[in-house]
Parts: sequence; C-alpha cells; structure tokens
Amino acid sequence: MTTAVAAPFRFFSLRVVRTRRLGPSLVRVTFAGPDLHAFHSHGRDQSLSLFLPHPGQSEPAVPVELGDGWWQGWRELPDDVRAVMRSYTLRALRRDPDEIDIDFALHGLEPGTATPAGPASRWASGARAGDRVVLLGPAVEDNRAIRFRPPADTDLVVLWGDETAVPAVSAILESLPAGRRVRAWLEVHHAADIQDLATAADAEITWLVRDERSDPGAPLALDALRAAALPPAEAPYAWIAGESGCVRELRRHLVHERGVDRRRVTFVGYWRRGLSEEQLREQGE
Repeated sequence: MTTAVAAPFRFFSLRVVRTRRLGPSLVRVTFAGPDLHAFHSHGRDQSLSLFLPHPGQSEPAVPVELGDGWWQGWRELPDDVRAVMRSYTLRALRRDPDEIDIDFALHGLEPGTATPAGPASRWASGARAGDRVVLLGPAVEDNRAIRFRPPADTDLVVLWGDETAVPAVSAILESLPAGRRVRAWLEVHHAADIQDLATAADAEITWLVRDERSDPGAPLALDALRAAALPPAEAPYAWIAGESGCVRELRRHLVHERGVDRRRVTFVGYWRRGLSEEQLREQGE
C-alpha cells in the first residue's frame, strides 16, 4: 500500500504479529507489514493514526485509493463501515525484521467501570496474530508529528504523562543522552502497570498510582508536582501529555508558579474526560 498523503506521511497496511500484556491497563501490540521498511521515525513522542476494523470486518475500511481525497471519502462512509481512527504514539521501531510496537491503554474493561470501553480498547484487548489494521505514519525520521524538542541549552527536562502517555515518555527517556538531568512523573491506574524504564539519562522517575476513589487528572498530579523540589536549572524544558484538563493545570503550574518560560513547555492533550476522539475531532473542525 503506497498511496501518498500529506508528505512526509503515508499509509501502511499492517498485521498483528503478537501481543503482550504489560499490566492491568496496558497491552503491547507488535505489527509487521510488507511496506514497513519505508516507515522512518526518530521515535520520542512520534504520533501515528491507527485505523481499526469494526467487529465482523476482516480489515478496516479506509479509501486509500482516493489519494489525497481519502479523508473526505473516509468521512462519507457509513458509521458502521468507516474504520475507527485513533491517535497513538510509537513505542518502538525495529529492523530485521521490520516491526513496530504500539502500547494501548485499556479503559472501561473492568467490571463495574462507569465509562464503557471504547472501540480501540475492545480491539486491543482481543487482538490476535494476523489481525489487520491500517496505519498513517511517517516516511521520514524528523517530521512534524514529533513534539518533544528540547532547546539546545536545556539543562533540566521535566516530564509528566498519564497512562496514555507512558509509551511516549518511555521512548523519550530511551532517547536522552547520558548525564541529561530529568525529573519524570507517570500516573497509572494500578501498581501493576508500573514498568522498569531504560535510560542513560540522570533520571528520577516517580510513579503515581490512582486508587478507585481518585478521579483521573489534575489533583493527584498537581499535588505531586507542587510538592516536588526540582533541582536548580537556568533553562528547564517541560513536556506534559495526557488528559487535556490535567495538562492545562500542570502547564499553568509550571509557567505561573515555577516560572518556566511558556515557550519551553510542550503540552499535548491526548484525550478529554467525557469526550470520544470523534467528538474531539468534530470540535476541532
């Protein structure tokens, strides 16, 4: 599948190779495909668009044959036919053989959960070898869907992410050079979701675990950051991603209470409480 879209991105037809459960709320799915040799990325917080089939479909319905008109064609498909599109970050890219990993945060699958599981969580929890998906991803390493870009003079990196940003934070940590000072907070649903993260950086990583009574988002994260004693730094850089409301609160804290230059804070809302990705997309149009 070689159809071009807005360069440097293109479509890739992929199949599931294997899955691995990382914790109660996280599952890693490994994909391969005949054109994956043309997939290139520096990693870090590389954003991807993943298209998933509906139950009963053998593959997702994406009109890639329309070239640059695929988006309008996709939107015009019936709701129960049009592929489910979700945004994810690349966890890993390997060669020989060509494979990529995407980690899925599973929501709403536990008994008694107030919010029902979305289509991506349901798909990932039941993914099996051979299942087919379509990916819109980068064909060049340095592309506009990478947001983590610390300025050259950065002397401290501050990271925060909820479970949806754990893959991106993990890849960011792996990319940092030895000696780079890092303070990172990761917020997850269960203690069993905590992972051992590899990095050569001088990184202090704090895991925050929400209990059943905790609302996901700002209070737990904000309290943790407010209580933290960050090391002295003349040129800090912050990257924060996860639930939109929480991200806004944390950015406000870093800029107004910590005095971090707002131009040196990268913040990304991966999701918004109470809204599906389709609803978010509609608001942005």
